Amino acid sequence: MSRVSLSPAAASRIATIAAKQNAPAMLRLSVEGGGCAGFQYKFGLESAAEEDDLISETDGVKLVVDPVSIDLIDGSEVDFVSNLGGSSFQVKNPQAASGCGCGTSFSI
Repeated sequence: MSRVSLSPAAASRIATIAAKQNAPAMLRLSVEGGGCAGFQYKFGLESAAEEDDLISETDGVKLVVDPVSIDLIDGSEVDFVSNLGGSSFQVKNPQAASGCGCGTSFSI
């Protein structure tokens, strides 16, 4: 069972972006110190997973997470949301005690 997952909407959006860039449909999610709430999410297309990465797959799209970040986002789902404010990837993190208005920063 995966410790992190992609929603079908996120997988579809990643596949579209990767196809336009002629890249593998693989997204890296990591957590860095900083941001307005203590930690921040970082997203980027990846060409290959590292040996110790946790890998989750949805509709042929892979989500890779390093072992340090997984402890902070265990149980999370990456979603792609479109609304009047724009479109963005969002992490639904059950461990986050609080977040911020931008949706990319959280605290535990």
